[in-house]
Amino acid sequence: MFKNIVLSNFVTTFLLAGALAVGPAQAQGPAKPELKVGFVPGPYIDGFKAGVAPELQKKGYRIRYVEFSTGLEANNAVFKNEIDANVMQHTTFLNSYNERQKTDLVGIVHVPTPPMGLYSKKHPLGTPIKPGSTVAVPNDPVNLQRALWVLRDLGLIEIRDSKPIDVTELDVIKNPGGIKIVPLEAAQAPRALDDVDFAAVQGNFAIYSGLKLTNAFGLEKMTTPYINVVAVKRSNAETQWAQDIVAGYKSSTFKTAILSDRFYDGFTLPDYLK
Repeated sequence: MFKNIVLSNFVTTFLLAGALAVGPAQAQGPAKPELKVGFVPGPYIDGFKAGVAPELQKKGYRIRYVEFSTGLEANNAVFKNEIDANVMQHTTFLNSYNERQKTDLVGIVHVPTPPMGLYSKKHPLGTPIKPGSTVAVPNDPVNLQRALWVLRDLGLIEIRDSKPIDVTELDVIKNPGGIKIVPLEAAQAPRALDDVDFAAVQGNFAIYSGLKLTNAFGLEKMTTPYINVVAVKRSNAETQWAQDIVAGYKSSTFKTAILSDRFYDGFTLPDYLK
């Protein structure tokens, strides 16, 4: 009997010690306590703060927001491990970047994305686009193609089919109205509205500069490859922290934050929000 009592006490002590040993380890939080996430001007940082960050913080993450002027800077920072992820580009642009830079970034989840649109400060909405009008367009091939599609869908030009990475203004094969195409850095398009008749403005830059999707002369017919993604290095795509970011976007917290805010009217939504 004495032996049974001693054995019982030993087992109880061992189990208690084990429980104490596990307890602090569980309370330490994630193995990667700080997540550095990059953004360029646009609506993506606000959506992240409203719906994703609360879910990550519940799991013990600290979040550091890093803002960049251009997508190239944001992608370089991910590739060099200066930040963990960025939210600012669609898959076609990402693939083009990888091809040109010999990098290995991948998208892990789609995010709500405003479409590119054609805007003007000089001409009232609904008036015809006159022959000889000047139109600013992005100078990178991938987004130039999107701008040309918008002009095509408005009946202003015809273009040949080309790989996104190879598109130039020379792909315009018919331009009956003599539209003058002015390539420039995509982020400069909203400012160019003071100097040109029209500008094809990427959705994030349009939102950031106060342009309303409802005031566009035409919006692109956005398909999945042009819905923006959270990008990480391929080697990090299956890490716990990357999957926790995915879970944050697919959470009820994020869904409520987006669907309850009229700001997102006109955005193209990922399937998980429909």
